[in-house]
Amino acid sequence: MDTVNADRDRAPDGRAQNQRPRDRYGRPMPHGSVGEVERVPDDAEFSPEEGLETAQTLLDQGYAFTAHEVLEAVWKSSPESERELWRGLAQAAVGVTHAQRGNLTGAARLLRRGADRVEPYGPDAPHGVDTAAVAAFARSLADDLDAGRAGPGDGVDPSRMRLR
Repeated sequence: MDTVNADRDRAPDGRAQNQRPRDRYGRPMPHGSVGEVERVPDDAEFSPEEGLETAQTLLDQGYAFTAHEVLEAVWKSSPESERELWRGLAQAAVGVTHAQRGNLTGAARLLRRGADRVEPYGPDAPHGVDTAAVAAFARSLADDLDAGRAGPGDGVDPSRMRLR
């Protein structure tokens, strides 16, 4: 048995699967802790409408990591023509997460990547997604992080990311 990974959480098929509770920024907490957010199951499914509504509520409450998990769940089940839109939304949300956690360089890269993925969908994006607003928010936050105008933790306001 691999002693390095002996106590890692595993899915039934053997894949690594972290089941520890999470703090508000999505960081794993010790086993037995009370998590600050409810986990989104790996097999969760959301319709685009449910996903956008749930993710926006989570962003408004400051839970960008959990919003990212919801958007990722929609991405996994979306039709090919929408995959880059959902991927970009999930990347923007996880970029906010990285900013909250203090990984400012990685956050700026992910935010710009997310903006680049959603922007091509334009004003006629599926499900009423406001791609211009998401891209503008992501780029603005990336610029603020690069310039030192935004700091980690509560210095990043996920509620400014408006999906619609």
